[in-house]
Amino acid sequence: MTKTAEEPVLVFATAKYVRVSPRKVRLVADQVRGKHIDDARSLLQFSPRNAAGDIAKVLESAAANAEANHDLIGDEMIVHTIRVDEGPTLKRFRPRAMGRATPINKRTCHITVALTPEDED
Repeated sequence: MTKTAEEPVLVFATAKYVRVSPRKVRLVADQVRGKHIDDARSLLQFSPRNAAGDIAKVLESAAANAEANHDLIGDEMIVHTIRVDEGPTLKRFRPRAMGRATPINKRTCHITVALTPEDED
């Protein structure tokens, strides 16, 4: 069996147990997916959402991994995939009226970024 198309090189970076709800992080991740790394950096830098800082850290880590481990140029990469998975939920309780307590779920997430070199077409 021969491969007709060469598979792209993928460089990964992961942040685990980030204390932000996955739903909030996915809103930012959807904006960055498929963009050139320079466009993604500028979009994250000026985004008003707090999750943008966490995604920016993982993006920079993936670029550094590309340079250190794969001998690629970190500034010439494209965000191939970005995945936000749900992490463990911290379960807490808040006191309420008449001696009751209501649950508070503090959600966490795992952010995975995969970069690929841009095509020289």
